[in-house]
Amino acid sequence: MAITHGQRIVEAGERLASARAAMILMHGRGATAEDIMTIASEVQAPGWAYIAPQADGNTWYPNPFTAPLESNEPHLSVALGMISSIVERVEATVPAQRIMLLGFSQGASLTLEWCARNAHRFGAIAGLSGGLIGPDGTPRDYAGSFDGTPVFLGCSDSDPYIPKRRVEDVGRVYERMGASVDLRLYEGMPHLVSPDEIVVLRDLIAAI
Repeated sequence: MAITHGQRIVEAGERLASARAAMILMHGRGATAEDIMTIASEVQAPGWAYIAPQADGNTWYPNPFTAPLESNEPHLSVALGMISSIVERVEATVPAQRIMLLGFSQGASLTLEWCARNAHRFGAIAGLSGGLIGPDGTPRDYAGSFDGTPVFLGCSDSDPYIPKRRVEDVGRVYERMGASVDLRLYEGMPHLVSPDEIVVLRDLIAAI
C-alpha cells in the first residue's frame, strides 16, 4: 500500500518491481479501491500487479461526467494528475504496452478521459459504463495516437447514469485516434459489471 497525490493506493498480485504486466483500476462514485479490486480478483493472472487508488470521500469529482468541465475542477485535474503519477511509477518497471487501464462508472470516465489526453500504445484500455468527460459538444481534438491499442467499452443500453450515445461517442473518438475498439451495449443490464465483460477482460489480459 502506498500514497500518491495524497491518495491511498491498494496493491495486489505481483510486486510492481518484479511484475511483467500491470493493471490500474479506478473505482466508481461512492465506492472504494477495495470494491474495484474485486474485478482484479476475478481476472487475476500470474506475473500481474494490480493497483487501485482510493478517491477522497469516495468520489473523484463532484458533478456528473456530463457537467461543464469547470464545474468539476479542481478535482478533475487533481485526479487526472494522480493517474499520470501512477502510470509514471508503473512505467519505471513495466512498459506501457503491458499496462492495462480499467475503470468502472465514474472511474471509467476518468480513465477514458486520461487515456484520450495521453494517447499512446497501451496494453489495453477498458471503460466499463463510462464516457469522455464534459457536456455534449465538448471538442474532442485530442493529440496523439493509440497505435492499435485494444479498447473495450461495455455498458447497458439503458444505464441510468451513462447515456449510450456517450459510450458510442468514445468509440468514434478512440477509433479516430487509432484504437482497436470493441463496444458492447448490453440490453437492459443494471449499472454493474457483467459476466460477459469479465470474459472480455480475461481475453485482453491473455493477449497481453
